Amino acid sequence: MIFEQILLQIFHNFNQERTISAPFHLLKGKRSGQTIQDVGIYHLHKFFSILPKLSRQHYNDILNSLIEQQYIKVFDEGSYLLTERAKEVAKIGEGYFFNGWYYRGNEHIFFARLSLIVQSLSHQGENQMSFSPIQKDEQIQQWVRQFLVVNNYKEGHLQQKLFEEMVSSLESSNLEERAKTIVINRLAGFQTAGLTWQQISYQEKLTEMDVQLIYISTLHSWITHILNHSEKYVLLHQLAKDIRVIIPLSGSAYQTAELFRKGYSMEEISHIRRLKISTIEDHIVEIAMNDPEFSIEQFISTEDVKKVMMAVDDYNTRKLKILHEVVPHLSYFQIRLVLARGEEVGT
Repeated sequence: MIFEQILLQIFHNFNQERTISAPFHLLKGKRSGQTIQDVGIYHLHKFFSILPKLSRQHYNDILNSLIEQQYIKVFDEGSYLLTERAKEVAKIGEGYFFNGWYYRGNEHIFFARLSLIVQSLSHQGENQMSFSPIQKDEQIQQWVRQFLVVNNYKEGHLQQKLFEEMVSSLESSNLEERAKTIVINRLAGFQTAGLTWQQISYQEKLTEMDVQLIYISTLHSWITHILNHSEKYVLLHQLAKDIRVIIPLSGSAYQTAELFRKGYSMEEISHIRRLKISTIEDHIVEIAMNDPEFSIEQFISTEDVKKVMMAVDDYNTRKLKILHEVVPHLSYFQIRLVLARGEEVGT
């Protein structure tokens, strides 16, 4: 039911102003201007790209289940209506920590590094250095080889140090026991295979999708805790290196940001990059979402910012068309900028 709770929470945030397909694109991390805009306007950063392999069939199956249980009503044109019962269920999903906007699936790289290190050290402890690596990715294998050498694994103390850091960090990260167990059960060691999603699903009496969501949420929490206490978890901090995205901009938006910082106008950037001005506007909105130092007052006055936010509150909407009718002297681009920054603007 965790996936359903999260899905209902996303639908609730969209406030019935997007179609039933919008959550699917958000969860998969689609890099379209519309999905990026949705992330900023409806404050859905945490759910972005947490399920990049989600199939449309599975999504539709869950959606149909929600319809059958009368949590949601879907209309022919793709719009929807949440029932009051659904809004209550959506609140339950708020208890899970996700940070998809900044991790972008990189939590799996962290775990791949950890799992191969644990496997390697457990075999070293049994004087068995010939084994079939659980991770087949050559980059992961190369990274782990370097980690082991740099941390003097041949001295024999690395396994105990890593174990102590894992126990200490997990115990102090305020994670549920079930969540920690799911992550640990995925690890493999000497003559010990990590459990499959199916096995954990049976063990925890949860669907495989819910098990994977708890796993992702746990990794996001754990890595965040490690990064916030780097001096305490020296080894784990090495594993978490480059896992969190520092500048969460798409490649194209980053190029626009660089030109804008050099003093080029949007029109000049459009000409230089041979892109439509609307595409450059999408990039500027993305920059405003991610860079708290970026001032949107260079595009819209503080007074007009307040007018947009008042309209959002008065009409309980973030729908551009409605807001544009309330503040017709502003462009859609200006309104999108304000929504991308949300409540932080003008405070």
